[in-house]
Amino acid sequence: MDVHGRDLRYFTAVADELNFTRAAERLYVSQPALSKQIRMLEKQLGAELFVRDRRSVRLTAVGEALLPHARGVLAAWQAAETAVEEARAAERDTLVVGMSTSPGRGLLPALRTRLMSGHPAARPVLHQVNWADPTAGLADGSTDVAFVWLPLPDGERYRTVVVASEPRLVALPPGHPLTARAAADPEGAVDFSDLADEPFLALPPEAGPLRDYWLALDAREGRAPRIGGVVASAEETHEAVANGQGVVLLATGNAPLIVRDEVTAVPVRGITPSRLAVAARRDDERALVRAYLTAARAVGVAEA
Repeated sequence: MDVHGRDLRYFTAVADELNFTRAAERLYVSQPALSKQIRMLEKQLGAELFVRDRRSVRLTAVGEALLPHARGVLAAWQAAETAVEEARAAERDTLVVGMSTSPGRGLLPALRTRLMSGHPAARPVLHQVNWADPTAGLADGSTDVAFVWLPLPDGERYRTVVVASEPRLVALPPGHPLTARAAADPEGAVDFSDLADEPFLALPPEAGPLRDYWLALDAREGRAPRIGGVVASAEETHEAVANGQGVVLLATGNAPLIVRDEVTAVPVRGITPSRLAVAARRDDERALVRAYLTAARAVGVAEA
């Protein structure tokens, strides 16, 4: 049989009060409506729940048997409602922040502080993804906002706020001849043309236009790059450079992730600066997403 929670609430109220008038007042319903609902419940159960006379109301044996179970069902449903509300609140207050490597540059604490000042219940959660996904989880919906390098594939799908614009360096294996050439240069740099014949480390093909960007295809005048290996994390990149598999372009702020154990990095002339951005899906208008983008604008250098 299908018994509604309302029926059990009405039943327990009468059982508590042993008075239909007081129970009706407690439930904010009329006494006739309450009596009708109890009679319908008794009909469903096929047994009387209360003995009524002009002076008193008392539970029958069936009512006594039902009461603890009715209380248990109502308590369980209340706990379920509480759990649902808590889950909804957690979902509403959680902001998943995607990244392929830590953005560094003091950005995470700065943005968190600004976000929390306007939304103290917010729960920013960091989610790291492989370099094969240049959108850092935005494309498949696993993140709400993300730190990304521009350009993005399908860029029209996203709103972006540039938070860092930095010259690109080239990381060189130990003992590479260009290290000495840079040391002799007045600016301590090399020209991109000096790198034309070097094997380059590349992002996975899935990275699309971002792979092309870090290979600097726009500065090669149509010459295809030599690919020395494919890398999908900072650690893989460091190991590949250290082992002499190739050189790699990187943003100035990311140099500490790669430059160690005799791997060096020098500035490169003739290529555009790198741009790190906070991005969100263009159709995502949730308050926390908007707030994070606003925080990014406050600390960033420009909006794309």
